[in-house]
Amino acid sequence: MNLKEKAKELLYDFKGDEYALGVGILNKVGEYAKEYGDNVLLISNDTYRETAVREIQKSLKENKIKIAGNRVFPGSNPNAPREDVYRLAGYIHTFEPDCIIVIGGGSTIDAVKAANVLASLGHYSPHIDKYFGTDMVTEALEHSKEHLIPTIAVQTASSSGAHLTKYSNVTDVVSGQKKLIVDDAVIPKKSVFDYEVTKTMPLKVTVDGAFDGLAHCLEVFYGIDAQNYNLEKEIASTAVELIVKNTPKVIGDLQDTEAREALGLATDLGAYSIMVGGTNGGHLTSFSLVDVSSHGRACGIMNIYYTVFFAPAIEPQLKVLGDIFIRNGFLDADLNDLSGRQLGEAVARAMINFAEEINFPTKLSELDGFTDQHIERALEAAKDPQLEMKLKNMPIPLNASMVDEYMAPILEAAKTGDLSLIKNIEA
Repeated sequence: MNLKEKAKELLYDFKGDEYALGVGILNKVGEYAKEYGDNVLLISNDTYRETAVREIQKSLKENKIKIAGNRVFPGSNPNAPREDVYRLAGYIHTFEPDCIIVIGGGSTIDAVKAANVLASLGHYSPHIDKYFGTDMVTEALEHSKEHLIPTIAVQTASSSGAHLTKYSNVTDVVSGQKKLIVDDAVIPKKSVFDYEVTKTMPLKVTVDGAFDGLAHCLEVFYGIDAQNYNLEKEIASTAVELIVKNTPKVIGDLQDTEAREALGLATDLGAYSIMVGGTNGGHLTSFSLVDVSSHGRACGIMNIYYTVFFAPAIEPQLKVLGDIFIRNGFLDADLNDLSGRQLGEAVARAMINFAEEINFPTKLSELDGFTDQHIERALEAAKDPQLEMKLKNMPIPLNASMVDEYMAPILEAAKTGDLSLIKNIEA
């Protein structure tokens, strides 16, 4: 079984018939929608998505489904600003559709998830802050006896896997800080990803998305519990190798359908990963870099340095990843001779080699607009109780009192590229 076949088998085990994936399958949207009624709210940004929207409108017409307001409503700006969440909630509240169809990347899908919560639970609390954290939406639904409107998420970019997950990231643009809803209640009822659509995505979006998927797999694999280790090893190793093999191919030809499909499968496996376990350091730090970096780019940089910090606790994972980098020419080392921090530094340098091969930044100082204030913001955010789950998910867990001693050196190393600055916790 090749990597793609293995990926498809894993994804079917994950989502079954609730998820349509492949090439040329946008007609599934109308079939899914008719399960919920004959009136849908259609949300999509215009950029890069005209063809997908037309195909979906055709599918809805064939299934005799009306589009609320007889138009497509605009989605979200990057990073799902809270202002866009409230605007989208207004559309949902006004039209009260049988279901919502959202066409877009992670930001628009995340914004619609949060907007659905606001529109459906307005009588419980009209403030999005009420729902940040874990299972707060479920608690509100149980208390209020309300329900969310069924959502069909149509993914258009290989990146966050938002169409498959329980996460909704929302950004406060004023403070430059991202907050997170984590709740099974916001998982879309149905999902569709036609990998052909990703050929309209520009190079930077494509590469950043690949690193977003890579981050999901790395972080979950690093922190996975013993019960789920074998499953996550299979998910992560398949996804990482698909990304390492195919990202250079897409850079060479943005219209390479085979490579585009491979990246789509890999980032979908990233979504599977974050439903098996939780992300940690890279994601936590990325929340404080929203004004200078895409999410995937920030995570891609930070995971190089967290790899060294976590190394003493994740030797088996590092050997799996190291073998992948060796097979693909990004690491020349005998892993049997390495352990602990040395093994972590070897894999981190392989990650740097891979990033440099595709002209991806490896230091925070390479991000336009980055300053030491971003480090201060990240350290402060790490102490926020609403983001505590990220500290606890680390393979070497931290608490708020340990952030300045151990996370600050990681951030300084990420700023300069100097791995020696990272301070490991002694056993």
